[in-house]
Amino acid sequence: MEFNVWHLLVISLLHSTSHALDNGLALTPPMGWLSWERFRCQRDCIQFPDTCVSEKLYMAMADRMVSDGYKDAGYEYVHIDDCWAASKRDDSGRLQADPVRFPSGIKALADYVHARGLKLGIYTDIGYATCMNLPGSEFYMQTDANTFAEWGIDLVKTDGCYADFHEMDVSYPTFGFFLNKTGRPMVYCCSWVAAQVVHQIKPNYQKVRQYCNVWRQYWDVQDSWQNVLNIIDFYGNNAGDFANFSGPGGFSDPDELIVGDFGLSYYQQKAQFGLWAMLASPLFMSVDLRTINPQAKSILLNKRVIAINQDPLGQQAVRLYEVPGSVSVWVKALYNKGSFAVAFLNKDDQGTPAYFKISLGDLGLTNLNGYNVTDEFEGTSIGIFKPTETFYVSVDPTSILLTKVVPL
Repeated sequence: MEFNVWHLLVISLLHSTSHALDNGLALTPPMGWLSWERFRCQRDCIQFPDTCVSEKLYMAMADRMVSDGYKDAGYEYVHIDDCWAASKRDDSGRLQADPVRFPSGIKALADYVHARGLKLGIYTDIGYATCMNLPGSEFYMQTDANTFAEWGIDLVKTDGCYADFHEMDVSYPTFGFFLNKTGRPMVYCCSWVAAQVVHQIKPNYQKVRQYCNVWRQYWDVQDSWQNVLNIIDFYGNNAGDFANFSGPGGFSDPDELIVGDFGLSYYQQKAQFGLWAMLASPLFMSVDLRTINPQAKSILLNKRVIAINQDPLGQQAVRLYEVPGSVSVWVKALYNKGSFAVAFLNKDDQGTPAYFKISLGDLGLTNLNGYNVTDEFEGTSIGIFKPTETFYVSVDPTSILLTKVVPL
Protein backbone atom coordinates (compact mmCIF):
# COMPACT_ATOMS: atom_id res chain seq x y z
CA MET A 1 0.00 0.00 0.00
CA GLU A 2 1.30 3.44 -0.95
CA PHE A 3 0.41 5.33 2.21
CA ASN A 4 2.18 8.51 1.19
CA VAL A 5 0.14 8.57 -2.02
CA TRP A 6 -3.03 8.11 0.02
CA HIS A 7 -2.08 11.04 2.23
CA LEU A 8 -1.65 13.25 -0.81
CA LEU A 9 -5.02 12.05 -2.10
CA VAL A 10 -6.74 13.14 1.10
CA ILE A 11 -5.18 16.58 0.82
CA SER A 12 -6.31 16.80 -2.81
CA LEU A 13 -9.88 15.88 -1.94
CA LEU A 14 -10.05 18.33 0.93
CA HIS A 15 -8.92 21.16 -1.32
CA SER A 16 -10.95 20.35 -4.42
CA THR A 17 -11.67 23.42 -6.54
CA SER A 18 -14.68 21.97 -8.36
CA HIS A 19 -17.61 24.35 -8.50
CA ALA A 20 -21.07 23.11 -7.51
CA LEU A 21 -24.45 24.14 -8.87
CA ASP A 22 -25.07 27.50 -7.21
CA ASN A 23 -28.67 27.09 -6.02
CA GLY A 24 -27.98 26.65 -2.30
CA LEU A 25 -29.45 23.14 -2.24
CA ALA A 26 -28.15 19.65 -1.39
CA LEU A 27 -25.41 20.87 0.92
CA THR A 28 -25.52 17.34 2.28
CA PRO A 29 -26.79 14.31 0.36
CA PRO A 30 -30.60 14.36 -0.05
CA MET A 31 -32.55 11.74 1.88
CA GLY A 32 -36.01 10.36 1.28
CA TRP A 33 -38.15 7.64 -0.21
CA LEU A 34 -38.38 6.75 -3.92
CA SER A 35 -40.89 4.41 -5.51
CA TRP A 36 -39.06 2.87 -8.47
CA GLU A 37 -37.12 -0.17 -7.23
CA ARG A 38 -39.92 -1.49 -5.03
CA PHE A 39 -43.04 -0.53 -7.01
CA ARG A 40 -41.69 -0.05 -10.55
CA CYS A 41 -44.43 0.84 -13.05
CA GLN A 42 -47.42 -0.96 -11.60
CA ARG A 43 -50.42 0.88 -13.05
CA ASP A 44 -53.19 -1.62 -12.35
CA CYS A 45 -54.94 -0.09 -9.37
CA ILE A 46 -57.91 -2.43 -9.63
CA GLN A 47 -55.98 -5.64 -9.02
CA PHE A 48 -53.21 -3.98 -6.96
CA PRO A 49 -54.87 -1.04 -5.16
CA ASP A 50 -52.23 -0.76 -2.42
CA THR A 51 -49.10 -1.09 -4.56
CA CYS A 52 -49.89 0.67 -7.83
CA VAL A 53 -48.21 3.97 -8.66
CA SER A 54 -50.85 6.40 -7.42
CA GLU A 55 -51.44 9.35 -5.14
CA LYS A 56 -52.65 6.87 -2.51
CA LEU A 57 -49.23 5.18 -2.45
CA TYR A 58 -47.29 8.41 -2.03
CA MET A 59 -49.64 9.70 0.65
CA ALA A 60 -49.26 6.43 2.55
CA MET A 61 -45.47 6.63 2.39
CA ALA A 62 -45.51 10.26 3.53
CA ASP A 63 -47.63 9.30 6.52
CA ARG A 64 -45.28 6.45 7.42
CA MET A 65 -42.20 8.62 7.10
CA VAL A 66 -43.64 10.90 9.75
CA SER A 67 -45.23 8.36 12.09
CA ASP A 68 -42.42 5.80 12.04
CA GLY A 69 -39.48 8.13 12.68
CA TYR A 70 -37.96 8.45 9.21
CA LYS A 71 -38.60 12.17 9.00
CA ASP A 72 -36.98 12.70 12.39
CA ALA A 73 -33.95 10.70 11.18
CA GLY A 74 -33.48 13.05 8.22
CA TYR A 75 -35.49 11.52 5.37
CA GLU A 76 -37.47 14.38 3.84
CA TYR A 77 -38.31 13.73 0.17
CA VAL A 78 -41.26 11.68 -1.04
CA HIS A 79 -40.11 11.00 -4.58
CA ILE A 80 -42.38 10.10 -7.49
CA ASP A 81 -40.66 8.13 -10.25
CA ASP A 82 -41.74 7.15 -13.77
CA CYS A 83 -45.34 6.21 -14.65
CA TRP A 84 -47.12 9.06 -12.87
CA ALA A 85 -48.00 10.98 -16.03
CA ALA A 86 -50.90 10.66 -18.44
CA SER A 87 -50.06 9.31 -21.88
CA LYS A 88 -50.51 12.73 -23.50
CA ARG A 89 -49.95 16.34 -22.57
CA ASP A 90 -52.98 18.58 -22.14
CA ASP A 91 -54.23 20.99 -24.80
CA SER A 92 -51.77 23.64 -23.57
CA GLY A 93 -48.82 21.29 -23.94
CA ARG A 94 -48.42 20.78 -20.21
CA LEU A 95 -47.67 17.51 -18.47
CA GLN A 96 -50.61 16.10 -16.56
CA ALA A 97 -50.96 13.31 -14.04
CA ASP A 98 -52.85 10.15 -14.90
CA PRO A 99 -56.42 11.17 -13.97
CA VAL A 100 -57.41 7.74 -12.63
CA ARG A 101 -54.43 7.13 -10.38
CA PHE A 102 -53.87 10.78 -9.40
CA PRO A 103 -57.42 12.18 -9.37
CA SER A 104 -56.47 15.10 -7.09
CA GLY A 105 -53.49 16.14 -9.24
CA ILE A 106 -49.84 16.67 -8.35
CA LYS A 107 -50.38 20.08 -6.76
CA ALA A 108 -52.75 18.55 -4.21
CA LEU A 109 -50.25 15.76 -3.53
CA ALA A 110 -47.49 18.33 -2.98
CA ASP A 111 -49.75 20.17 -0.53
CA TYR A 112 -50.40 16.90 1.33
CA VAL A 113 -46.70 16.14 1.58
CA HIS A 114 -45.77 19.69 2.58
CA ALA A 115 -48.39 19.69 5.32
CA ARG A 116 -46.46 16.85 6.95
CA GLY A 117 -43.20 18.76 6.89
CA LEU A 118 -41.85 16.78 3.92
CA LYS A 119 -40.94 17.63 0.32
CA LEU A 120 -42.08 16.21 -3.00
CA GLY A 121 -39.86 14.99 -5.82
CA ILE A 122 -40.98 14.19 -9.36
CA TYR A 123 -39.62 12.43 -12.45
CA THR A 124 -39.18 13.43 -16.07
CA ASP A 125 -36.82 12.64 -18.94
CA ILE A 126 -34.47 14.80 -20.97
CA GLY A 127 -35.56 12.92 -24.10
CA TYR A 128 -38.84 12.92 -26.03
CA ALA A 129 -40.20 10.09 -23.83
CA THR A 130 -39.57 8.62 -20.41
CA CYS A 131 -38.09 5.16 -20.01
CA MET A 132 -41.65 3.79 -19.81
CA ASN A 133 -42.76 5.68 -22.93
CA LEU A 134 -44.65 8.54 -21.33
CA PRO A 135 -44.13 12.18 -22.42
CA GLY A 136 -40.58 13.45 -21.92
CA SER A 137 -39.38 17.02 -21.56
CA GLU A 138 -37.50 17.43 -24.86
CA PHE A 139 -38.89 20.54 -26.62
CA TYR A 140 -40.92 21.36 -23.45
CA MET A 141 -38.18 22.20 -20.96
CA GLN A 142 -39.36 25.67 -19.98
CA THR A 143 -43.00 24.57 -19.88
CA ASP A 144 -42.21 21.60 -17.66
CA ALA A 145 -39.96 23.59 -15.34
CA ASN A 146 -42.71 26.16 -14.86
CA THR A 147 -45.30 23.42 -14.34
CA PHE A 148 -43.20 21.74 -11.64
CA ALA A 149 -42.69 25.05 -9.89
CA GLU A 150 -46.42 25.84 -9.98
CA TRP A 151 -47.18 22.41 -8.51
CA GLY A 152 -44.80 22.99 -5.60
CA ILE A 153 -42.20 20.40 -6.56
CA ASP A 154 -38.99 20.38 -4.48
CA LEU A 155 -36.79 17.93 -6.43
CA VAL A 156 -36.69 16.92 -10.08
CA LYS A 157 -35.14 13.66 -11.30
CA THR A 158 -34.37 13.87 -15.01
CA ASP A 159 -33.73 10.55 -16.76
CA GLY A 160 -31.87 10.01 -20.02
CA CYS A 161 -33.93 7.56 -22.07
CA TYR A 162 -34.86 8.41 -25.68
CA ALA A 163 -32.29 11.20 -25.73
CA ASP A 164 -29.22 11.82 -27.85
CA PHE A 165 -26.37 10.93 -25.51
CA HIS A 166 -24.00 13.20 -27.40
CA GLU A 167 -26.24 16.21 -26.77
CA MET A 168 -26.55 15.80 -23.02
CA ASP A 169 -23.73 18.27 -22.37
CA VAL A 170 -26.18 20.86 -23.68
CA SER A 171 -29.62 19.47 -22.81
CA TYR A 172 -29.03 18.87 -19.10
CA PRO A 173 -27.62 22.37 -18.43
CA THR A 174 -30.50 23.85 -20.45
CA PHE A 175 -33.18 22.15 -18.38
CA GLY A 176 -31.36 23.14 -15.20
CA PHE A 177 -31.35 26.73 -16.43
CA PHE A 178 -35.13 26.70 -16.78
CA LEU A 179 -35.60 25.07 -13.36
CA ASN A 180 -33.51 27.82 -11.73
CA LYS A 181 -35.29 30.49 -13.73
CA THR A 182 -38.61 29.61 -12.06
CA GLY A 183 -37.29 30.98 -8.75
CA ARG A 184 -38.50 27.90 -6.87
CA PRO A 185 -35.77 25.90 -5.09
CA MET A 186 -35.75 22.47 -6.76
CA VAL A 187 -32.94 19.97 -6.28
CA TYR A 188 -31.79 18.94 -9.76
CA CYS A 189 -31.01 15.22 -10.14
CA CYS A 190 -29.49 14.25 -13.49
CA SER A 191 -28.95 10.88 -15.18
CA TRP A 192 -26.40 12.61 -17.39
CA VAL A 193 -23.35 10.62 -16.23
CA ALA A 194 -25.12 7.25 -16.07
CA ALA A 195 -26.41 7.58 -19.62
CA GLN A 196 -22.96 8.49 -20.90
CA VAL A 197 -21.08 5.84 -18.89
CA VAL A 198 -23.25 2.98 -20.14
CA HIS A 199 -22.74 4.22 -23.71
CA GLN A 200 -18.99 4.56 -23.19
CA ILE A 201 -18.94 8.33 -23.48
CA LYS A 202 -16.44 9.97 -21.13
CA PRO A 203 -18.32 12.29 -18.73
CA ASN A 204 -17.16 15.81 -18.01
CA TYR A 205 -17.55 15.60 -14.22
CA GLN A 206 -16.59 19.20 -13.62
CA LYS A 207 -19.38 20.36 -15.93
CA VAL A 208 -21.87 17.90 -14.46
CA ARG A 209 -21.14 19.18 -10.95
CA GLN A 210 -21.55 22.74 -12.15
CA TYR A 211 -25.09 22.11 -13.40
CA CYS A 212 -26.52 19.29 -11.26
CA ASN A 213 -27.06 18.72 -7.54
CA VAL A 214 -27.09 14.95 -7.93
CA TRP A 215 -25.91 12.78 -10.80
CA ARG A 216 -26.69 9.11 -11.29
CA GLN A 217 -23.40 7.38 -11.89
CA TYR A 218 -24.11 3.87 -13.19
CA TRP A 219 -26.70 1.24 -14.10
CA ASP A 220 -29.92 0.95 -12.06
CA VAL A 221 -29.70 -0.95 -8.82
CA GLN A 222 -31.54 -4.29 -8.79
CA ASP A 223 -32.66 -6.38 -5.84
CA SER A 224 -29.61 -8.65 -5.64
CA TRP A 225 -26.30 -8.74 -3.78
CA GLN A 226 -24.32 -9.26 -6.97
CA ASN A 227 -25.82 -6.11 -8.46
CA VAL A 228 -24.96 -4.12 -5.34
CA LEU A 229 -21.40 -5.47 -5.52
CA ASN A 230 -21.14 -4.40 -9.16
CA ILE A 231 -22.01 -0.83 -8.15
CA ILE A 232 -19.59 -0.94 -5.21
CA ASP A 233 -16.78 -2.16 -7.49
CA PHE A 234 -17.52 0.63 -9.97
CA TYR A 235 -17.17 3.17 -7.17
CA GLY A 236 -14.06 1.46 -5.85
CA ASN A 237 -12.39 1.60 -9.25
CA ASN A 238 -13.21 5.32 -9.38
CA ALA A 239 -12.44 5.66 -13.11
CA GLY A 240 -11.86 9.29 -14.00
CA ASP A 241 -11.39 10.14 -10.31
CA PHE A 242 -15.09 11.00 -9.99
CA ALA A 243 -14.85 10.78 -6.19
CA ASN A 244 -13.07 14.13 -6.36
CA PHE A 245 -16.22 15.88 -7.57
CA SER A 246 -18.67 15.01 -4.78
CA GLY A 247 -19.17 17.60 -2.07
CA PRO A 248 -21.64 20.14 -0.71
CA GLY A 249 -24.06 21.11 -3.48
CA GLY A 250 -23.33 18.12 -5.73
CA PHE A 251 -23.22 14.37 -5.09
CA SER A 252 -22.67 11.21 -7.10
CA ASP A 253 -25.60 8.78 -6.83
CA PRO A 254 -25.16 4.97 -6.86
CA ASP A 255 -28.99 4.64 -6.88
CA GLU A 256 -31.63 3.61 -4.37
CA LEU A 257 -31.37 1.68 -1.13
CA ILE A 258 -32.91 -1.79 -1.38
CA VAL A 259 -32.76 -2.32 2.38
CA GLY A 260 -35.97 -4.06 3.47
CA ASP A 261 -36.80 -5.58 0.09
CA PHE A 262 -36.33 -9.21 -0.97
CA GLY A 263 -32.86 -9.85 -2.35
CA LEU A 264 -30.40 -9.02 0.45
CA SER A 265 -29.68 -10.71 3.74
CA TYR A 266 -29.60 -8.65 6.93
CA TYR A 267 -25.79 -8.48 6.69
CA GLN A 268 -25.88 -7.42 3.04
CA GLN A 269 -28.42 -4.73 3.85
CA LYS A 270 -25.99 -3.38 6.45
CA ALA A 271 -23.27 -3.45 3.81
CA GLN A 272 -25.27 -1.46 1.28
CA PHE A 273 -26.41 1.12 3.81
CA GLY A 274 -22.94 1.49 5.30
CA LEU A 275 -21.20 1.84 1.93
CA TRP A 276 -23.83 4.29 0.66
CA ALA A 277 -23.22 6.36 3.80
CA MET A 278 -19.47 6.27 3.15
CA LEU A 279 -19.97 7.31 -0.48
CA ALA A 280 -21.87 10.48 0.49
CA SER A 281 -24.69 9.02 -1.57
CA PRO A 282 -28.23 10.35 -1.59
CA LEU A 283 -30.14 8.01 0.71
CA PHE A 284 -33.41 7.16 -0.97
CA MET A 285 -35.23 4.17 0.48
CA SER A 286 -37.26 2.08 -1.96
CA VAL A 287 -39.22 -0.25 0.27
CA ASP A 288 -42.81 -0.63 1.42
CA LEU A 289 -42.68 1.27 4.71
CA ARG A 290 -46.03 -0.26 5.72
CA THR A 291 -44.60 -3.78 5.87
CA ILE A 292 -40.86 -3.31 6.44
CA ASN A 293 -39.35 -5.75 8.92
CA PRO A 294 -37.87 -4.42 12.19
CA GLN A 295 -34.26 -5.32 11.35
CA ALA A 296 -34.31 -3.41 8.07
CA LYS A 297 -36.03 -0.49 9.74
CA SER A 298 -33.35 -0.36 12.43
CA ILE A 299 -30.67 -0.18 9.73
CA LEU A 300 -32.37 2.69 7.93
CA LEU A 301 -32.90 4.62 11.17
CA ASN A 302 -29.35 4.24 12.50
CA LYS A 303 -28.51 7.85 13.25
CA ARG A 304 -24.78 7.22 13.72
CA VAL A 305 -24.48 5.82 10.20
CA ILE A 306 -26.70 8.57 8.82
CA ALA A 307 -24.41 11.13 10.46
CA ILE A 308 -21.48 9.77 8.46
CA ASN A 309 -23.52 10.20 5.28
CA GLN A 310 -24.63 13.70 6.28
CA ASP A 311 -21.19 14.88 7.40
CA PRO A 312 -20.89 18.53 6.27
CA LEU A 313 -17.56 17.96 4.55
CA GLY A 314 -19.50 15.88 2.03
CA GLN A 315 -16.52 13.81 0.94
CA GLN A 316 -17.01 10.59 -0.99
CA ALA A 317 -15.05 7.65 0.39
CA VAL A 318 -12.29 6.07 -1.63
CA ARG A 319 -11.30 2.43 -1.64
CA LEU A 320 -7.81 2.38 -0.22
CA TYR A 321 -7.04 -1.31 -0.36
CA GLU A 322 -8.62 -4.60 -1.40
CA VAL A 323 -7.85 -8.25 -0.87
CA PRO A 324 -9.42 -9.75 -4.03
CA GLY A 325 -12.64 -11.55 -3.17
CA SER A 326 -12.33 -10.68 0.49
CA VAL A 327 -11.91 -7.47 2.51
CA SER A 328 -11.73 -4.00 1.05
CA VAL A 329 -10.92 -0.89 3.10
CA TRP A 330 -12.69 2.41 2.44
CA VAL A 331 -11.76 5.77 3.98
CA LYS A 332 -13.77 8.98 4.23
CA ALA A 333 -12.47 12.19 5.77
CA LEU A 334 -14.95 13.87 8.15
CA TYR A 335 -15.56 17.50 8.98
CA ASN A 336 -14.07 17.38 12.47
CA LYS A 337 -10.35 17.88 11.96
CA GLY A 338 -8.40 14.65 11.88
CA SER A 339 -11.48 12.40 12.08
CA PHE A 340 -12.27 9.70 9.55
CA ALA A 341 -14.84 7.03 8.85
CA VAL A 342 -13.25 3.73 7.89
CA ALA A 343 -15.26 0.85 6.47
CA PHE A 344 -14.20 -2.77 6.07
CA LEU A 345 -16.33 -4.62 3.50
CA ASN A 346 -16.16 -8.41 3.33
CA LYS A 347 -17.27 -9.77 -0.05
CA ASP A 348 -16.43 -13.36 0.88
CA ASP A 349 -19.43 -15.71 1.19
CA GLN A 350 -17.54 -18.70 2.58
CA GLY A 351 -19.41 -18.69 5.87
CA THR A 352 -16.86 -17.46 8.39
CA PRO A 353 -15.84 -13.94 9.42
CA ALA A 354 -12.74 -12.40 7.90
CA TYR A 355 -10.04 -11.20 10.29
CA PHE A 356 -8.13 -8.25 8.93
CA LYS A 357 -4.88 -7.03 10.45
CA ILE A 358 -4.21 -3.31 10.26
CA SER A 359 -2.77 -0.28 12.01
CA LEU A 360 -4.09 3.28 11.79
CA GLY A 361 -0.72 4.27 10.45
CA ASP A 362 -1.51 2.03 7.46
CA LEU A 363 -4.35 4.48 6.72
CA GLY A 364 -2.10 7.51 6.87
CA LEU A 365 -3.27 8.50 10.37
CA THR A 366 -0.34 9.81 12.39
CA ASN A 367 -1.67 11.53 15.54
CA LEU A 368 0.83 10.44 18.21
CA ASN A 369 -1.77 10.71 21.00
CA GLY A 370 -3.79 7.99 19.34
CA TYR A 371 -7.37 7.57 18.18
CA ASN A 372 -10.67 6.35 19.59
CA VAL A 373 -12.22 3.77 17.24
CA THR A 374 -15.94 3.00 17.46
CA ASP A 375 -18.32 0.63 15.66
CA GLU A 376 -20.96 2.97 14.22
CA PHE A 377 -23.65 0.36 13.56
CA GLU A 378 -23.47 -0.87 17.14
CA GLY A 379 -22.41 2.33 18.89
CA THR A 380 -19.71 0.45 20.80
CA SER A 381 -16.03 1.08 21.38
CA ILE A 382 -13.45 -1.01 19.52
CA GLY A 383 -10.58 0.55 21.42
CA ILE A 384 -7.99 3.30 21.61
CA PHE A 385 -4.97 2.83 19.37
CA LYS A 386 -1.73 4.61 18.60
CA PRO A 387 -0.83 4.90 14.89
CA THR A 388 1.77 2.14 15.13
CA GLU A 389 -0.36 -0.34 17.07
CA THR A 390 -1.56 -3.33 15.09
CA PHE A 391 -5.00 -4.76 15.72
CA TYR A 392 -7.48 -7.15 14.11
CA VAL A 393 -10.97 -6.42 12.92
CA SER A 394 -13.59 -9.10 12.34
CA VAL A 395 -15.99 -8.67 9.43
CA ASP A 396 -18.92 -11.01 8.87
CA PRO A 397 -19.38 -12.61 5.43
CA THR A 398 -20.99 -10.29 2.85
CA SER A 399 -21.19 -7.58 5.49
CA ILE A 400 -19.45 -4.48 6.73
CA LEU A 401 -17.69 -3.10 9.77
CA LEU A 402 -18.19 0.66 9.77
CA THR A 403 -15.96 2.58 12.15
CA LYS A 404 -15.37 6.18 13.18
CA VAL A 405 -11.80 7.15 14.04
CA VAL A 406 -11.43 10.27 16.21
CA PRO A 407 -8.08 11.73 17.34
CA LEU A 408 -7.45 12.08 21.09
